[in-house]
Amino acid sequence: MSELHWKKSTYSPDASNCVEIAIAPTTIHIRDSKTPTGPHLTFPPTTWADFLSHAADARR
Repeated sequence: MSELHWKKSTYSPDASNCVEIAIAPTTIHIRDSKTPTGPHLTFPPTTWADFLSHAADARR
């Protein structure tokens, strides 16, 4: 696997700990920024899109 490029939410201040994601062609990787070398979750892009849609609906 090539190196992942992790990104924090734009809602997270620079000094804060947050959930980070890395997007790969066939998977979305999710980790806790407090433990960047620890384990992380992976999901297919369709599952991540469903989650984001559900989260957006819950905010409305």
